[in-house]
Amino acid sequence: MSPEQISATRNIPAPAADIFAILADPARHHDTEPSDWVREAVDAEPITAVGQTFNMNMYLQQIGGAYVMENLVSVFEPDRAIAWRPGMVGPDGTATPGGWQWRYDLTPGDGETEVTLTYDWSEATPEARANVPQWPPFPQSYLEKSLAALERAATS
Repeated sequence: MSPEQISATRNIPAPAADIFAILADPARHHDTEPSDWVREAVDAEPITAVGQTFNMNMYLQQIGGAYVMENLVSVFEPDRAIAWRPGMVGPDGTATPGGWQWRYDLTPGDGETEVTLTYDWSEATPEARANVPQWPPFPQSYLEKSLAALERAATS
């Protein structure tokens, strides 16, 4: 584990395929969010491959309210792992990557799936580091609450 990443793990009583289906569906990402930061998918096409992008409407009062993030899929291993690298979409419609990644690793078990969520900011740009007062910008508890939200989505 790098000093510039944090992780949380939770055993979720659902098949890995069901959990992966939620994570690969941008329209369901709001269901995995412990706050109201992630809103809705701009276009709800499922994630199918590394290199694909998907945009999400977001809201965070601390940075002025509504904005859009473009997410570049960096890992796609069905029912095993999925990750994306967000970049904020500017007024010209292009995304500026920040240098961080959200990654989910799924390990199927007997009647449950171990899910590890990792937030990695090791490639954060100097601009991102200058604009964020502390790294990580999320406490460990945020990842734990996110996994609890994912469990609710997978088991309801």
